[in-house]
Amino acid sequence: MKINRTASAAWSGGLKDGKGSISTESGALSTYPYGFAARFEGKKGTNPEELLGAAHAGCFTMALSLILGEAKLTAEQMDTTAKVTLEQVDGGYAITAVHLTLRAKIPGADQKTFEELAGKAKAGCPLSKVIKADITLDAKLV
Repeated sequence: MKINRTASAAWSGGLKDGKGSISTESGALSTYPYGFAARFEGKKGTNPEELLGAAHAGCFTMALSLILGEAKLTAEQMDTTAKVTLEQVDGGYAITAVHLTLRAKIPGADQKTFEELAGKAKAGCPLSKVIKADITLDAKLV
């Protein structure tokens, strides 16, 4: 099976004074603003790293749901945060790390088994496979 999803970006102007917008096929984002100030100066708007973090957190959590099901476990609640690090390196900027923080309620799971299953999800989710950065995970049952 092959699945294609589409997102788009529009931009006008220079790097610092320009304005951009991001849209997704689903309509979840529709001409949502992004730009230099949102990316590098903490101003309102989104940025590629934040979007990647949302996608990675969602992908990882969904992958873990599959892996838990294979182990005959079902999550009552899972909350994942992805902290994406953008750093200046030789020749420009690079995403150097993604740190996933997961807090979960999973009846019948012990911490050791949970960490093993979460590690499998971290390694196996499609976004983890495409990100060429150090991906770390802090997974705790609550």
